[in-house]
Order: sequence, then C-alpha cells, then structure tokens
Amino acid sequence: MNRDLPDRSFYQIGRAVPRAASRRLAQGRGRFTSDIVLPRMVHAAFVRSPHAHAELRHIDLGPARTMPGVAGVFDADTIASWCSPWIGTLTHMVGLKSAPQYPLARGRVRFQGEPIVMVLAASRAEAEDAAEQIMVDYEPLTPLVDALAALDADATPLHPELGDNLAFQRRIDAGDILSAMASADEIISLDFDFARHTGVTLEPRAVVADWNEGEQRLTVYAGTQVPHMLQDIYARHFGLAARQVRVLAPDVGGSFGIKIHIYPDEMAAIAASRALRRPVRFVADRLESFTADIHARGHQVRARIGVTRAGTITGFDIDDLTGIGPYSAYPRTSAVEANQVINLIGGPYAVANYRARTRVVFQTKAMMSQYRAVGHPIATAVTEALVDAAARRIDLDPVELRRRNLIPDDAYPMTSPTGMRFEALSHHACLEKLSAMMGYDALRTEQAHLLARGVRRGIGIASFIEITNPGAAFYGVGGAHISAQEGATIRLDAGGHIVVQAGVTDQGQGTETILAQIAAEALGLAPDHVMVKLGDTDATPYGGGTWASRGAGVGGEAVWQAARALRGQLLTLAASLLQVDPAALDLRDGAIVDVVGTPRMSMDELARIAHFRPDTLPPDVVSELSATRHYVPREYPFAFTNGVQASLVEVDFETGFVKLLRHWVVEDCGTIINPLLVDEQIRGGVVQGLGAALFEACRYDENGQMTNATMADYLVPMAAEMPDIEIGHVCTPTTETALGAKGAGEAGTAAAAAAVLNAVNDALGPDSGPLTALPITPARVLQALGAVIA
Repeated sequence: MNRDLPDRSFYQIGRAVPRAASRRLAQGRGRFTSDIVLPRMVHAAFVRSPHAHAELRHIDLGPARTMPGVAGVFDADTIASWCSPWIGTLTHMVGLKSAPQYPLARGRVRFQGEPIVMVLAASRAEAEDAAEQIMVDYEPLTPLVDALAALDADATPLHPELGDNLAFQRRIDAGDILSAMASADEIISLDFDFARHTGVTLEPRAVVADWNEGEQRLTVYAGTQVPHMLQDIYARHFGLAARQVRVLAPDVGGSFGIKIHIYPDEMAAIAASRALRRPVRFVADRLESFTADIHARGHQVRARIGVTRAGTITGFDIDDLTGIGPYSAYPRTSAVEANQVINLIGGPYAVANYRARTRVVFQTKAMMSQYRAVGHPIATAVTEALVDAAARRIDLDPVELRRRNLIPDDAYPMTSPTGMRFEALSHHACLEKLSAMMGYDALRTEQAHLLARGVRRGIGIASFIEITNPGAAFYGVGGAHISAQEGATIRLDAGGHIVVQAGVTDQGQGTETILAQIAAEALGLAPDHVMVKLGDTDATPYGGGTWASRGAGVGGEAVWQAARALRGQLLTLAASLLQVDPAALDLRDGAIVDVVGTPRMSMDELARIAHFRPDTLPPDVVSELSATRHYVPREYPFAFTNGVQASLVEVDFETGFVKLLRHWVVEDCGTIINPLLVDEQIRGGVVQGLGAALFEACRYDENGQMTNATMADYLVPMAAEMPDIEIGHVCTPTTETALGAKGAGEAGTAAAAAAVLNAVNDALGPDSGPLTALPITPARVLQALGAVIA
C-alpha cells in the first residue's frame, strides 16, 4: 500500500497547495518554494460506529474530501501503513489473549463509538461537518452484551481467530476451603453486581502531534500520566527510534488512570501528523468520552464466607466474572483489574483458606481497564459486605468481628494466601483510632434512639489494603515496556536556585509541591527556591510516570537520593573554598553554615563562584553541581497502605433515598510529607468512591447501546450531596526507602463504596433483603424493602 495522501489540497497559511504538489511534498519528491509556507495545525474528528457489532460493507469517503477546509480523510486502509496494530497481553498473565487493535476499525466494529474514519480540517467544526457527509453501510450483527452469555458454548466468538470469548482466567486455591466451610457454623452466600463507570476527568483526553520532516522527529503534547511509556510505544508503532519521539505532558486536568492507555483515535491523529506533515490536534468531546474512554468496575461476583459462632472467619470462596469489551487494553491489559480483585479479597484478615476464580470475557461494550484504585473497590466491597453479613448472622457487633479476625499488627512481615507480601500494616491501630474518632459506641446509642422515632440510620465499616509503590512485578516481568524505576536529576543553577527534573507527572495531585518539599528538606532551603520540571521526555530522566500511587514513594525517593548526593557535592565544594573539613559544614536556610549554625557562605555566592569563577578553585576540586539518581523497589514488590473507613447514612424508607451524613477515614500511608495534600487526596478518592456507591453507572441496553452517555444522564457526585469527610492517620513507614513514604492517592476510593454499602444494609435492618448491587439507587432500596413495605 502506498502512502499517498487523501485526494485533497494541502491547506496552508497563505494559500492552498494543489493536490499534486501536496502529494509530491508528502512523498519527499518536491520542495517548498518561496510562496509556500509551512502548514498550519488541523483538527481531527471521527466517524464512530452507532452499532455495538456490525460488518462494514462499504464506506464512501468522497463527499467528505470536497468539503471546505478538509486536509485529509483516512480510513483503515489509508492509515494502515503509518501505524502498526497492537495487542494488549502480558506474558506473566498466562493464557491472556486478545486480537490486534488498529487505529481505525477494519472490516468490523465491535463497540458503539469505535472510530471508523478520521477527518482532518482547518477547524473542528469543519472536520465534523465533513464527517457527517461520510456514508457507511453497516450490516448489523448480534451484539454480545452480557458477559456470562458470551461464554455460552453456542455464543459467536467476537474474534473468530481466538476461538471463544474467554480472554483470561485464573484460579487461586490456598489452604483447604472445603474443610474451612465444613468447620464453619454459618456459611453466608452473596451475589454482587457492580456497575461499570468511567473517570469523567475535568479535562477530556487530548493530543497534539507535530511531525517535523526536516528533523525527522515527532513531538506529541499529550494529556497523559506516562510520557516515557508513550515515547516507547509511539516509536515502535510508528516505525521510529525512541530518540525521534518527544512526548510532553503539561499540566493535565485529572487522569485517574484513564490516561495511561493507548486509544485508537489518538494513534490515528498522530499517524495523520506524519502523513500530512503538519500538526494535528484531537480533543475528545464528552459524548465521545463516555463511549470511547476506558470503563472499569463492571463485575459480577458470587461469594461465600464461613464463620464460627465464636466469631472466627474460616474461609472465603469467590467466583468473579467481568466483561472487558472487545479488546484487552494496551499495554497494561484489561485483566489486571480482575487479577487484583481476587488477589485483594480477604486481604486484611488472618484467614488461611481461600479459593477464587476470575474470568475475563470479551463483549461488545466499551473497553475496560485500569481506573483509580484498580480492583480495590470491588475486592473491599465483597470482603467487607461478607464480614458484616457474617456479624449479623452470629449476632456480633461488626467492629468486634473485625477485632477478632484482622491480621495482628505484630504479625509482620507475612504473606497472604494469595501470595502478597506485607512488610508492616496496622489494621488494629487504625480500627481503634477510627472507633474513637467517630465515637462509635455513642453513634450506636444514638442510632437506637432515632430508630424508636422512625428515623433509619446506618453505620458501615470497611477495612482495606492498597497496593502502592509497585516494582517490576506489576508489568515489567510480563514484557511491557513500563518502567518500575523512577529517575530524578537535581542541580544548582547559576542564580543559586535548585532545579529538579523528574519522570513522575502531575495531574492535579500536587506532585510538584511534594518533590519541591523533598528537595528543599534535603538541601536546607525553602521550597520556593526549588523549581520542578516534569513531563518532558527530552528533559527528564527515564521513569514510569504516575500510576498506582507511586509519585511520592518512588518518584519522591529518587528526588531525595539525588538531593542528598547534590548536598554532598555542595558541601565538598564549599569546604574547599572555606578550607575546612566538609563534616564541619551544613546546609540551612539557603546558606552554608558551620557546626554551630553561623552562616559562612550563601548558596547564591557558591553558585556564582562555581559557575563563573572556577579558576579560583583548587586544581583537584571539580565544581559538580548536579546529581541524578534512580530508585526502584526491590525487597517488596509493593508497599501496602492500609486503613479503615466508616460511613453514617440515613435512609428514607418511603422514597428509597440515601443521605450521606458523615464519613471517616483512618489511613496508614507511612511517612506523610504534606498533610494537606494527603488529606485532600483521600477526600477526593472518597468522593469518587461515593459516586460508585450511589450514583455512577454506564448503562447499556440489550443492543449494546450506552443509554446515559451524556453529563445530563450520567450521575456524578456533587458537592451538595457530599458529607463531611474526617481524616485520621496511623504512621508505619516502609523501611525500604529513606523517606518511608507509601502511596495515598487511591485509599479513599478503595473502601468508600464498601462503607456506604454496609451502612445502608445496617439501616435497612434484618427484615430486608441484603443490598449487594452498586450503585445503590432508590429503586434498589425500595426493592430490598419490598417485604417490609408491601
């Protein structure tokens, strides 16, 4: 296939270039003349499938090519030579399979919103107008909406070459679950249904790609969490060397894991920049975001717990099913969420007997993959709802049942039945602090008094663990080019200020502030003397970016180590000038001081001499003014954060409405670098968790159509509906790093929905059926109360 441009003029600043000339330029067979200027940026719009499953019989691109402002029209055939397909599998997830995915659909569409044709024009409006002229002849096929039905023996494989619709399955069998259930006095079985939802970031996905033909270099401005990962992927799939690709991630308006994936529309836009040799901009609108962004959390779980009358949990038995859409996401796959669900269920408890199965299934919905607190909310809700149900069955206070079964705080280090290694956790300390903070006993007394007056309040508790600071065990061992290490370079500039360049990125969580604090602490100066630069593959050391709450624990540790190295350099340099031993000097308040704190030299003066008067230094002294360090966790694959949350709700038995009254969190994230940022990260996470509990759901009909794909129909939590969220801490630093920091960005999300679910069931009381579906809608509350209110 040749790389001819679509049959259309190249629109330039100044004038249009005829078709033939534009084609010669695109193939390198012409040159710019004095009256032809460089092309201006064009905007991408997409023709997307209105069907969940259909054959593409014919596509008529002709009408779009003649529309005003159009610079190019691409379908799967015309873009194929510019970008190779990708497959979202990892070798350590044995048996995981997926089909190749392309920038634009080839032959068949497999979810509503899948991009089919891309139109480039001088404005987004012109591109959309042209896209409306493209005629696509579809032959609708039977959609595969239900994950369980997709596994039927007679279900048509979504990808015939894969044989069936089972993308991945895994089993865990630890201890003796049959004996554990046989020894239990009570066995409680619950079926859970968790709705899909999506990130709804403040800023939608956005990318600007600029191919420079003269430099043979691709520059991409991306709203992403992972610039170095994208650099590697763009190089491999656009046929370039990594040095030919620069990715910049400026301030990004929220990500929540949504922006760590490869999206077909973004790859198409970047490919078009190479084909057209001009900048291309694509910004997803909200309608596109709902059907094309990654979804998450859609799981059905059948679960059992065994418990004795003495209050000992004997075992957990889990069967998880999740539908992931038609492909496994690239490069992190769509199996990680399910894998973490069964890894994390039962995690806080001293239970040796555990059996679990997960099945990951292809279906004709939007793709599912990682989203904030991957797998944790499902695992925590299942675990904690089972624990509460067990407490009700044996008539034991739910806090007391947890006291009897949580892993003792002095039992570490230890390994869970699922193989997770815990360095040191503090479940009991967190639970006791939470009980005191919320006034648990007083709330129970108040609850009983209000019930006598007809007011239905409920209290829900949820303990949790959170995976943070991941090492190479997460992705690298599976062959993904996703760095587990993080790099930082720190230097003293000529003006006496500190410049930090790091591989982690900032999407609003305060990473720049944290890194500035760390550097300032190590170098004895104020944070406002530190400039932090992130998100540029040309300027920052190689690193994994921001995901799995690794910014402070991994990125911050790299900055600390680099800053300590620079500190040594600066003291050695100052000692040579002052003719003293370096051990007799220190850095405080932006100055070099002696052992009693007397200033001997300002940092500005040291920088001036080192940069402009190195001739005054002794011959054997080199003015080293920068240091680079990399850090990767080694001893433990993850640093686990832990904690407990509680929710107080009031349920209206006439309307089914749930009112959130108060919410509490006690978290142990190790060393807290910035208390305000940590607390607000937790609060933000809780709000997202409350959204999952009461509001958010991507709703599909039987034809695979998302029926609430607008901001008017997709409910997100609003400020007026949120309760006061009180935060407390226990501190158990990790010993693997000098800082001792663990992650804090996902803990709020991990257990908020579980706490609300337990609180609502507590309010409903023993006479109603248990609620096990999220979100908890008024209709579901009334349905659970059916036997009571009939």
